[in-house]
Amino acid sequence: MDGILEGVLLVPTVVLTVLLFGAVIRRLLGVRLGPVRAVLAAALALLVAGPVLQAFLPDPEQADPGTALLFAALALCCASLAAMAVVVIADVVVPEGSLPGPVELWRGWRSRAARAHRYAQILQIAVRHGLGRFLRGRRPAGVESAAARRELARSLRRALDEGGVTFVKLGQQLSTRRDLVPAEFADELAALQDEAAPVPWEEVRAVLLAELGRPVEEVFAAVDPEPLAAASVAQVHAARSFDGADVVLKVQRPGVCAVVERDLDILLTLARTLEARTPWGRSLGLVGLATGFADALREELDFTTERDNLTAMAAALRASPSRGVRVPTPHAALSTGRVLVMERLEGTPLGSAGPALAELGPGRRSAVAGALLATVLDQVLDHGLFHVDLHPGNVLLQADGALGLLDLGSVGRLDSTTRTAFGRLMAALGSTDSLTAGDALLELLDRPPEIDERELERALGVLIVRFTAPGASVGAAAFGALFRLVTAHRLPIPAQVAAVFRTFATLEGTLALIDPGFDLVAEARAAGRGRVAQSLTPQRLRRSAEEELAALLPLLRRLPRRVDRIADAVEHGRLGVNVRLFADARDRRLVTGLVHLTLSALLGAAAGLMAVLFLDMPGGPQVTDSVRLFPVFGYGLLVVAVVLVLRVLVVVFRQDRS
Repeated sequence: MDGILEGVLLVPTVVLTVLLFGAVIRRLLGVRLGPVRAVLAAALALLVAGPVLQAFLPDPEQADPGTALLFAALALCCASLAAMAVVVIADVVVPEGSLPGPVELWRGWRSRAARAHRYAQILQIAVRHGLGRFLRGRRPAGVESAAARRELARSLRRALDEGGVTFVKLGQQLSTRRDLVPAEFADELAALQDEAAPVPWEEVRAVLLAELGRPVEEVFAAVDPEPLAAASVAQVHAARSFDGADVVLKVQRPGVCAVVERDLDILLTLARTLEARTPWGRSLGLVGLATGFADALREELDFTTERDNLTAMAAALRASPSRGVRVPTPHAALSTGRVLVMERLEGTPLGSAGPALAELGPGRRSAVAGALLATVLDQVLDHGLFHVDLHPGNVLLQADGALGLLDLGSVGRLDSTTRTAFGRLMAALGSTDSLTAGDALLELLDRPPEIDERELERALGVLIVRFTAPGASVGAAAFGALFRLVTAHRLPIPAQVAAVFRTFATLEGTLALIDPGFDLVAEARAAGRGRVAQSLTPQRLRRSAEEELAALLPLLRRLPRRVDRIADAVEHGRLGVNVRLFADARDRRLVTGLVHLTLSALLGAAAGLMAVLFLDMPGGPQVTDSVRLFPVFGYGLLVVAVVLVLRVLVVVFRQDRS
């Protein structure tokens, strides 16, 4: 019975002792340790304490109680120091947080098992298309020539196409980022088509039933089971409401969200790996790019976002001059996160509207192209809300020459400061003012700590002369040259600014399809000059002056009192300047941390030196029959020295990693 009782009490006693040791070790090191690491360190301390005590005191029964107590405390201290040393070494070899904990492993084992097969598929696709060598840390050879880059671009396109919806979307977005990828890759990736086999009508009906909450026959008078278009994310069906209006149903493909989330997780993991292991990954900032792409794709999967974008874009078009450009009206009451119901616009996509364009005639085609460009300029410069992907498939040509804009799942948004900078850049390009253009360009971009503004101004001036001189050839080369100029000076491009460049790069091909002789750069320059002229009219100048005066009025009202106070302080000799050092909390934390580290290192060194002196000092008062005072002080100071040094080391190692 006594044995059973001892066994029952042994388990909670050991658990409490381990937890106490773990708390003490965390407190002495001064850093946060994970529960698993703290428990393992405490268990190690308990295992070491017994042998250490046996070495200090071979025959406990022969020692007096005071000596036994001192040696027991010393054994516990030595065991704790050993455990702390192991923790510091483990933190260097396997950093805290680099491995998932047991709770994370338990929660994520199913998702990890599900992703493991997909990881293998992605790696097989990459290796099969000759991309495996780029996953290593060193730079692969043989990609310097244009022919090698074109072949590599074809391999990448085939691999992304085989990878599925997420990777196809990634390739399409990269095709518009000529500031990041070479021209050979951008041209090849532009051939990726977001097409897929249609989903059977019964599966589409099930999605409609789940989202609308009732059978589709009770909501619409008729629905065409044959889709108008089928893409990898959704497919579109024609329908008619009970009031006779023609609408379209954009229905998300079943299971696409789970597939996209799984692939995005793989993509983010791959981006982190490449950024950590490859120089080109770090230079491109792959983690930031992948995160932005993931956010945009998740936004595209939520059809309520497109519904709100359609409503906002329609309001912006109504606020602008009428140019025959419109967007479909959404039916908000029938739209959900996976189903979007909107007005059906009659027309033909520009990609297949060759005969209809020919019937318009050269003059009308030029006017239609100009109206589309003016609409986009209004969106970018006036409203700050613009369509980011105006390729020919997203523009409908109606019989009267009017245009309809489709697919607003992802739009760009600009703040007023960025819109003003774009206006200044366009005006400077129109007047060939490289100085103003350079200032406006720097306002648009994330300004690096060091930049040769004079060299940037000269390069921009050469670019302006090259593409604005009479008889100069313009086109996609202008945008490519601007991208190369930006990247050559290592100027980071914010995501929304890149979206504007992407918009105009895509728009140029659409405008050329409407009117082959349309000059985007020249028209944009003319529009920039026109907007500057409009801003200098007496009415606009008066309104701008009134707005600026209204903003300055509170400051002007307080200014006389402040001037009077300053004059009074000067007159009576009380004027002084109060400068607060370390007003920023980050500066205070930095200095405090450095002081703490320095003090800990100095105290540790002093304690160690004193420990050596005490241990080497003969004689001294007797604490017990067999223990003198000086060795007790020496071993105590040695424990303090080791603890302080370990605290400094663990902080230094963790700061080096961060």
